[in-house]
Amino acid sequence: MPLGERGGWERSESMYCGVETEFSDDVPSVLSFHISTGGFDYVLAPLMNPSYRPSLVEANGSSDTQVLPVSGSDLVLAPSQWSSHVVGKVSSWIDLDSEDEVLRMDSETTLKQEIAWATHLSLQACLLPTPKGTSCANYARCVNQILPGLTNLQLWLRVPLVKSDGDSMDATSEGLNDSWELWNSFRLLCEHDSKLSVALDVMSNLPSENSLGRWMGESVRAAIISTDSFLTNARGYPCLSKRHQKLIAGLFDHAVQVVVSGKPVHNLPKASDSNTEGTQRHPLRSYLDYVAFLFQKMEPLPEQERIELGYRDFLQAPLQPLMDNLEAQTYETFERDSIKYIQYQRAVAKALVDRVPDEKASELTTVLMVVGAGRGPLVRASLQAAEETDRKIKVYAVEKNPNAVVTLHNLVKMEGWEGMVTIISCDMRFWTAPEKADILVSELLGSFGDNELSPECLDGAQRFLKPDGISIPSSYTSFIQPVTASKLYNDVKAHKDLAHFETAYVVKLHSVARLAPSQPVFTFTHPNFSTKANNQRYKKLHFNLPSDAGSALVHGFAGYFDSVLYKDVHLGIEPTTATPNMFSWFPIFFPLRKPVEVHPDSPLEVHFWRCCGSSKVWYEWSVSSPTPSPMHNTNGRSYWVGL
Repeated sequence: MPLGERGGWERSESMYCGVETEFSDDVPSVLSFHISTGGFDYVLAPLMNPSYRPSLVEANGSSDTQVLPVSGSDLVLAPSQWSSHVVGKVSSWIDLDSEDEVLRMDSETTLKQEIAWATHLSLQACLLPTPKGTSCANYARCVNQILPGLTNLQLWLRVPLVKSDGDSMDATSEGLNDSWELWNSFRLLCEHDSKLSVALDVMSNLPSENSLGRWMGESVRAAIISTDSFLTNARGYPCLSKRHQKLIAGLFDHAVQVVVSGKPVHNLPKASDSNTEGTQRHPLRSYLDYVAFLFQKMEPLPEQERIELGYRDFLQAPLQPLMDNLEAQTYETFERDSIKYIQYQRAVAKALVDRVPDEKASELTTVLMVVGAGRGPLVRASLQAAEETDRKIKVYAVEKNPNAVVTLHNLVKMEGWEGMVTIISCDMRFWTAPEKADILVSELLGSFGDNELSPECLDGAQRFLKPDGISIPSSYTSFIQPVTASKLYNDVKAHKDLAHFETAYVVKLHSVARLAPSQPVFTFTHPNFSTKANNQRYKKLHFNLPSDAGSALVHGFAGYFDSVLYKDVHLGIEPTTATPNMFSWFPIFFPLRKPVEVHPDSPLEVHFWRCCGSSKVWYEWSVSSPTPSPMHNTNGRSYWVGL
């Protein structure tokens, strides 16, 4: 039974909760008890009798006739039941890096047999036990051999969520102080790691917030919570600490499923021992109820967020409006962003008041040019600003897309703007204006600020702006931020070519860990009346991880922008200053061919270039420390064109 229904969460895998069970050769009874009676959605169950050892079978001379001691024939459940109600659990005793050769060989054989059986049963996932000791090379090697042969089966590696400060209370018996290090070394040894995920063992003590944050960019599929991790509330029922609640809510938001593990450790009131039908309640039902309570108390997703669910972590090529004419559907999407145009209207209103004092408002007419007018939202915002401030304006709407120009003509007629708006069907860079403008308004910003060639366009258009004229926007700055983004990296890697690693993508970032605050890269100011604008730029940046974060893997860089439309009116998507409730831009993602491991005591040194040729603009990027990366996108293999 799903944890509940909340607005926008009905498509999330996190609404299902499992329970970890002991080995049983009566699987139907196990499912009946835990699912039908207990209310759990699936069981995390061992596939093989824990006493089984291949070497003992061979010693008895019966290996050819021995039937594997699995948890039951595939016929005891329908294929759909195996697939939807059972997650396999590989024997916990296996140690593929043991110095004991017999144990190591038994482990290899058993691992392959159990994965083969899980595949035969059409299971969706199978849990691998935590690596023993500090070395896991052979374990990773064996898993790497298995991964290419899997189609629908996902492998989850069980990883204890322990503190990264060496606290012995939270470290494992093998001396593991940072579970992320274990996961990182394991997955880096697996060439086919896109089919490998994590199941976190949530302990009673949690690492720091910064340390936990790293996991939000990793491929986490399940959080296994032991009953020992639950506290007891005033009524005697299980509950979790505030920090645990926050962690679980964050994992829910990333489609992570919860699995309850262990025996009941709470002495519940007698009245709760049976349900309304008088039958005995499942011993772990109170834990399930509490997990459901946490899920159900999450706030529904806002309407816009629900619309954008399908875009989460989905790679898209950035728009190239200078080269391509946008379609009507694209215009309509952007025009629905009322917040953006409210900000533009505020900026134009302030500029009009600054250009024309109150005593001359009835005498002077401000010439305002909207360059890149599209289907007219900036024209409308400018006219509304003039009405709001009681200023007279004359508008030139310049648009190169002939299809959008048709819409503009119809809009002017429909709204009765004939005396105020003149439509110019021309590229702003080549138009000869009949008069100079007081205010130049444009909507040419991309996710990275300058990536849709706003500097080049406005440098060409500013020739018809008066020397004291105002440009809206007046400036914009790009920002980058190192991120862990396993899903994005694997999606790029799946193309198996260099070109996709040298492409910047527009992405609705979700399953990412932001490892350090963003830093500014390139700033452009308008108008720029220098003899020849130099739009080619270079920036070197240094990022430092928080001291308590632990190590992390950088898969690439998230790019944002912040702009000053006019004076104190801002517009942008940089996380610390982002315009609330605006959705016109998703961040941009610059991938790295090979992820770079960084440590809190070792700064990440990054280099970014904005390069300009005779007919194209492109970015190049690289890392020089702590580990040098190749230069990405040399000579503009991926670029913006139209110059």
